[in-house]
Amino acid sequence: MEKIKAWSALGGTTPAEKLGALGVTEGRMLDVRFLDEIARTYGVTVILFFEEDLARTRTFESVVQEFSPMGEFERPYIPVGSFLKFTRENDPSFEQTMREFPLQIEIVTVGETRMKDGGIVPYIAGLMPFLDELDVDAPPPQSGFQ
Repeated sequence: MEKIKAWSALGGTTPAEKLGALGVTEGRMLDVRFLDEIARTYGVTVILFFEEDLARTRTFESVVQEFSPMGEFERPYIPVGSFLKFTRENDPSFEQTMREFPLQIEIVTVGETRMKDGGIVPYIAGLMPFLDELDVDAPPPQSGFQ
């Protein structure tokens, strides 16, 4: 109920307008922890894609339909909360690493999707960076998280 109230309180009428009020716009790079905060606070489905082609050329619904029979960790995408939970459980240095080198996710799409129960929820589709794109020698960006 709190998530619905928080979502309703955002300015705008469309998911793009409401998410834009939070600084979430297509093409922007955002800290994965900020995206998780949005998911938890506003009830937005945030999906992280590992494959650029799927993220850019397919609808969210078609990807879910094709890959939903697979296990969560076998799909070419993962909900942000599941990604962070898995990473935190398997890497004790994750929090420190995120403070030093925040993981930036490219926002590919914002919109809304129909859930299995028929409800409609806002979503954010983000693209994970490729390992060869991560520059651990670069100064960390100011992410707003400390």
